[in-house]
Amino acid sequence: MRAVVQRVTSASVTVDGEVVGAIGRGLCVLVGVTHDDTGERARKLAEKIWYLRVFDDDSGVMNRSVAETGGNVLVVSQFTLYGDTSGGRRPSWIAAGRPEHAEPIVQTVVDHLRSLGATVATGRFRTEMAVAIDNDGPVTVIVET
Repeated sequence: MRAVVQRVTSASVTVDGEVVGAIGRGLCVLVGVTHDDTGERARKLAEKIWYLRVFDDDSGVMNRSVAETGGNVLVVSQFTLYGDTSGGRRPSWIAAGRPEHAEPIVQTVVDHLRSLGATVATGRFRTEMAVAIDNDGPVTVIVET
């Protein structure tokens, strides 16, 4: 699994003119799933995200996690994270998990984040989504399991 994690002041997902998920201060997480990803990997990814120390402490050092700050998490499925451009200009999507495999894996990430205590908003699977991200810092980290 692969995730692009961004610390945000706010983020939202819009589908067909309707906001389907939105958060204030927290993390926007774009999640990519490949063919051999499992529920166990999804839970490990959720834990890495929950405890990722990218928020400032009282000394201005990135030493706090979303678990400590009480921020929110917006999870958005992003199959394009497994795009391979090594063969030319048009990405290959061969490494991206099929939707019927990826959807329950992403849902496991969401469910496990919630079980850890996160307030989670999501995008909508298999739709064209407009994602608005107000990156804070900017802080962007790639997390893999």
